[in-house]
Amino acid sequence: MPLPQPVKWAISAVITAVAVFGILTLGPRPTVEVADRVISVADTDAEMNAAIARARATLPVFWASYEAPKRMETDHALKVRFRTVGNDEHIWMSDVKKLPNGDYAARFGDEPRNLPGKRFGDLAEFRDIDISDWMFMRNGKIVGGGTIKPLLKSMPKSDADALRARMEQP
Repeated sequence: MPLPQPVKWAISAVITAVAVFGILTLGPRPTVEVADRVISVADTDAEMNAAIARARATLPVFWASYEAPKRMETDHALKVRFRTVGNDEHIWMSDVKKLPNGDYAARFGDEPRNLPGKRFGDLAEFRDIDISDWMFMRNGKIVGGGTIKPLLKSMPKSDADALRARMEQP
């Protein structure tokens, strides 16, 4: 039986929280703890759908940095939708590579929850149409990550404030 869309968004929210925690704790920067929690967002949630649309519309910002990163731009990642039987999973992918056929390959930046046989770090291919968000780090700040912003209101204030402090506009 297919999972309802709010459950699908909840899975995506957990993966987002875990990915953001991982990115925030890379390298010698101070850590920001983000609770591993489920945040349900309906598929009709206007704010989340607008965030995905903005992320897709601003993909050129990501690709410009990806292709010619400035000295302090690192850790490029894409959030990708993977279709599965009964539900989709949106998951952050790292080590992105463009393939000659126009598709992409990247490594799972989190442990997939609904993709049997796939694990953190495994390589997977995807198409442009499946990209739902993007981010990279610039001077220790998150650039992009638009789908994180609608989730902030559902997080504990201290976690949300810590993430907001680490985010910047592209």
